[in-house]
Amino acid sequence: MSVLDALWEDRDVRFDLSAQQMKTRPGDLDSIEDIKGNNGDRGRLLVTNLRILWHSLALPRVNVSVGYNCILNITTRTANSKLRGQTEALYILTKCNSTRFEFIFTNLVPGSPRLFTSVMAVHRAYETSKMYRDFKLRSALIQNKQLRLLPQEHVYDKINGVWNLSSDQGNLGTFFITNVRIVWHANMNDSFNVSIPYLQISGGYVLGFKIDPVEKLQESVKEINSLHKIYSTSPIFGVDYEMEEKPQPLEALTVEQIQDDVEIDSDDHTDAFVAYFADGNKQQDHEPVFSEELGLAIEKLKDGFTLQGLWEVMS
Repeated sequence: MSVLDALWEDRDVRFDLSAQQMKTRPGDLDSIEDIKGNNGDRGRLLVTNLRILWHSLALPRVNVSVGYNCILNITTRTANSKLRGQTEALYILTKCNSTRFEFIFTNLVPGSPRLFTSVMAVHRAYETSKMYRDFKLRSALIQNKQLRLLPQEHVYDKINGVWNLSSDQGNLGTFFITNVRIVWHANMNDSFNVSIPYLQISGGYVLGFKIDPVEKLQESVKEINSLHKIYSTSPIFGVDYEMEEKPQPLEALTVEQIQDDVEIDSDDHTDAFVAYFADGNKQQDHEPVFSEELGLAIEKLKDGFTLQGLWEVMS
């Protein structure tokens, strides 16, 4: 499996990750407290180009990974911290697999705005760079018959006379092969186009293109495979953000995981979901109803929730 096939970091919310899943690129914020699930627990927040990571300094296996694509809203509000009392906090509301989670962090360094400014700026950079990562149809890709290049993007080949076989009669157009994606547009209508990032090539969407002669087709396939392989080794996600203060190397900040000499009951693993579950308005238990699926009485589910969905969250 290639690096791109295994990519999940920006599209998932996960708790209690392994040391391997916690590995990331440099760029962290020190002295962060997680109030929502571990109020009073001092930890470290890592801000990467794909996700936010927090782990407890006392117990590194207590951690959370929040992908930027799951974030619905980021705000700052006053929160009650066990370590600092009433203080300004960063609230992050997320949605993953139809389930909402809320995370609250405070900065334990007085007067330091890095927690708020860095997270918001990097998330904004992620939101405005989806062209690097998402499959796009009929976008503003072409200007004066030339591809509108993204930052860090370079055109390696331009091929005229390429047929798009998405319709019965086909459409004649032009191919652009770059270090980030493949772009095709119709010669008669620039707005009829498609942008296919290398990140999406291993997906399940199939497109057909015809290039003549066969020798040129084989040459193009070889070039695309080569560029895709290079991209897989060193992806360009398009999220660029420079810290005002240069962070320390990741090796100097990594906390070595210590194997606890205890047996962990796996039944308690879902407590993390309970701690972060965004259901703060619930005042009392819902009325019991009979579930034909389970054959017993259960608490009535909220609108939009299903038993199958709850099982998927736990699995």
